[in-house]
Amino acid sequence: LLVRGRSGIMPTAAFAAALPHVSAAFRELETAAAILDLQRINEIHIVADTDWAELWLKPRLAAFTAQNPSILFCINGVGDVPIRLGQADCEVWFGPARPGTESVELFRDYLAPVSSPENKQRVLATASRLEGFPLLHLDCYRGDPAAPGWPEWIKAHGHRSTAPERGIRFAHVVRALESVYADAGLLLCGLALVMPQLAAGRLSEPFPLSQGAWTSHAYHAAFRETALRRKAVLHFRNWLIAQGGETTDALKERISNGG
Repeated sequence: LLVRGRSGIMPTAAFAAALPHVSAAFRELETAAAILDLQRINEIHIVADTDWAELWLKPRLAAFTAQNPSILFCINGVGDVPIRLGQADCEVWFGPARPGTESVELFRDYLAPVSSPENKQRVLATASRLEGFPLLHLDCYRGDPAAPGWPEWIKAHGHRSTAPERGIRFAHVVRALESVYADAGLLLCGLALVMPQLAAGRLSEPFPLSQGAWTSHAYHAAFRETALRRKAVLHFRNWLIAQGGETTDALKERISNGG
């Protein structure tokens, strides 16, 4: 299709003949994308961090959709509506703000150990607390300089003297929690993601929350500018920001109360 000549990269004769048709095809694709975007006035397509979508958004979304039944969601390709051609309306990630991206910070998280209620009783009954207990490690916080892993947490607070780096590694909190529920180990994770499980008694906090740490990274949301022209997307954005503020307030209250 392309050849290198004295003046740089140039199309071959065959490609040059086809270029008007290729250009017309791309114009048609742009038109199709615009039409499909208009068809999804009440649809919101989200590409999001897996843990945030499953553990934070999903428990809250039922209340939002109950008040806004005409708004339909497609989150990471799954939901009420099919995937359509075009960009996502909203992207959510955990990390630093991205340069050149108009995003809002939803909330930072607070990392602390969690366990099953049964394992909490076992930990409290052991003098060395964590010695001999399986530790579950998360890779999703490794890029955050303020987020401690088990080796850093144990160095700061003790409770164990051998092999703090050993244990099973998980890419996502939602997968690691399955092992916690099964009494297979203790996890150091963000409390904002597991507050419903703590409230329901499925998880416990085996150590004082004063031994936790705030992340320096945060959950950020970026909305496509053209998507914000739709009232449904703008309404969802405002709701998301409000929910993020409530999460921060709930975390601070929980920490100040010690659990």
